[in-house]
Amino acid sequence: MRTAQIVVTLLAALMTGFSGAVLLLRAQWIVQALTDYSVPQSWWTLLGVAKAAGAVGLVAGLFVPVIGVLAGTGLVVYFVGAAVTVARARWYSHIPFPLVYAAPVVGALVLGYAA
Repeated sequence: MRTAQIVVTLLAALMTGFSGAVLLLRAQWIVQALTDYSVPQSWWTLLGVAKAAGAVGLVAGLFVPVIGVLAGTGLVVYFVGAAVTVARARWYSHIPFPLVYAAPVVGALVLGYAA
């Protein structure tokens, strides 16, 4: 069970870290999406840093579980908020994207609790 927890947690951290990095680097496809969803540009750096910090927190949680739980919970809230933002912008076909990023984070939390 511990091996599964480590693998899923690292996958969640990689996906979340990638998501934060492309936002901080202002990849064109993410900039276009955030513009379409009416997310203020002044929030973009903070959102990218939050995702990057969450990724680091997930990895740290492998050594200090309370950090992982806090990071995972924060990321789940973040990605649910992202799904709500997408829905409010009426881009219903894009709702699965933040949920795909949330899924391994939820998995890491569940596996951490089961261990």
